[in-house]
Amino acid sequence: MEIKKKEFTYRGMTIEELKKLDVREFAKYLRAREKRTALRQFQDIEKFISRAKEKISRDKKIKTHKRDLIVVPEMIGMKIQIYNGKSFIPVEITEDMLGHKFGEFAPTRTKVKHGSAGVGATRGTKHKAKK
Repeated sequence: MEIKKKEFTYRGMTIEELKKLDVREFAKYLRAREKRTALRQFQDIEKFISRAKEKISRDKKIKTHKRDLIVVPEMIGMKIQIYNGKSFIPVEITEDMLGHKFGEFAPTRTKVKHGSAGVGATRGTKHKAKK
């Protein structure tokens, strides 16, 4: 018995159909907030894609500080390094990321790792002599 992998669709369209669309045409399939952002930034998105393709052809890393760009179908498969305020986080763009912003994939805050309490932090260590 063969198990077929379900083909990915976004709003009823396949990835091949979506890749043929212009950024503004793809924006029609996004939710309201993302549509508004994509339509306002379509020039920035297209410029990013063209520069990224140039860097891919020269085997250079694609680094960006633009955390507010919307992921469009032409970016699928790209390996991008997104700045989180401290370092560049490597991210590979997949189909599930369509319509989301770059910043969602490079968190700016790390998870808090609580250590043991220091001297004077608890009642038991309050009266210990400090050296």
